[in-house]
Amino acid sequence: MHPTYLMPATVRTGAPGGTAPNAAATARTGPVPVPVPAAVRFRAACPECRGRFELAAGALRLAIGASRRTTFYTFTCPQCAAPVRKPAGERIIELLTGGGVRTLRLHATP
Repeated sequence: MHPTYLMPATVRTGAPGGTAPNAAATARTGPVPVPVPAAVRFRAACPECRGRFELAAGALRLAIGASRRTTFYTFTCPQCAAPVRKPAGERIIELLTGGGVRTLRLHATP
């Protein structure tokens, strides 16, 4: 499972009944790991064989580059074994990273 971090998060603890919490039990803030279930599946289609299927997060790779042309996700079609590369907009990036897909950040070379 890959954690997804949501920030900021506040956790309050204290006595029930409306009494104020003491200083030691006040709020904590920071990243809170949210486990991504292993059963997350993504719907995909192959442009070669026109097959439609669902893939686990481990079957996909996301590459984030400096431009739209260099930001994409890839997978291998489970029906015809063709390598598939598709563009990834902001929403796709959000969904894939939130679902635990491995991400590669591409850097421009000088």
